[in-house]
Amino acid sequence: MSDIDIRTSGRAGRITLRRPQALNALTYRMILDIETALDAWAGDDGVAMLVLDAEGDKAFCAGGDIAEMYATGTAGDYSYGRKFWRDEYRVNAKMFEFPKPVATFLQGFTMGGGVGIGCHGSHRIVGDTSRIAMPECGIGLIPDVGGSLILARAPGHLGEYLGTTAHRMGPGDAIHAGFADFFLPEDRWPDLIAELQETGDWRAVERAAVPAPPSPLAALAAEIDAHFAGKTLSDILDGLEAADTEFAATALKALSRNSPLSMACTVELVHRVRARPEIRVALDHEYRFTSRSMEDGDFLEGIRAAIIDKDRSPRWRHASPGEVSAQDVADMMRPLAQEALQWEKTP
Repeated sequence: MSDIDIRTSGRAGRITLRRPQALNALTYRMILDIETALDAWAGDDGVAMLVLDAEGDKAFCAGGDIAEMYATGTAGDYSYGRKFWRDEYRVNAKMFEFPKPVATFLQGFTMGGGVGIGCHGSHRIVGDTSRIAMPECGIGLIPDVGGSLILARAPGHLGEYLGTTAHRMGPGDAIHAGFADFFLPEDRWPDLIAELQETGDWRAVERAAVPAPPSPLAALAAEIDAHFAGKTLSDILDGLEAADTEFAATALKALSRNSPLSMACTVELVHRVRARPEIRVALDHEYRFTSRSMEDGDFLEGIRAAIIDKDRSPRWRHASPGEVSAQDVADMMRPLAQEALQWEKTP
């Protein structure tokens, strides 16, 4: 069975992820196949809209398949990882800029690479099981695949909070934060997909949607804004450590798990993208970090601890956030010159 099913059905271009045993993690081949479909359907008058979904009830897509990145990176070859991210980010931009409506059905986990293909559409649908997050700091990366743009556009300083803590959002939170648009119980998704395929009428999503559950994050807006408005990660931590509240204690616990370098760069990334909230600007800044993340960052150690050895005891380059200097952040986020992210397909 193929990892992905790409076809046209009625008036819709259809993409279905078919790796439920791997939480529908994206392989490099799947990313390229999605790009081929986007290129073909953009100018096809027979395709009125796109519909993306996934098999299984645990995840729409929990991220990218990073086993090959780890294998090549630990052997000293960083070119495969850079190629993976470069091509993936080009597809993320094409999904964001696609000239037709895109409906995505985001059950279970949508994280990392899943955000890149599932949360840039025009009609993003969540259900009761939906759990959306940007957990990259926990493996030595930063929120990427264009996720930094969504974080930058989130209300107040919610973007800094979500990007550094890896908080998992339920359906109400996902809509509040701007990662989703509509709520619909999942047992009603097949009927809606059938209607979209038959008619190509994206307005059917709006007609079918029902009120979303409340957003717990919305109720925490004042505390999030008070504590995550700092210019740097150190500013944020200083404020949290001085607060004697349940929110501060929970946030500090979440932050303690993640790469100090990644979190410091995430705060800077969100600030930069907020100043210029464009998808290609976001992806360019993200690639500056990810292209350096194996050689100069914590990515390989983060993967070792979380995926390979599973000891959950990463030995980060910086023992504490206080050890991350402004120069460390600048070095990871500086322009790449001739190695910068390119938007043209390469053979």
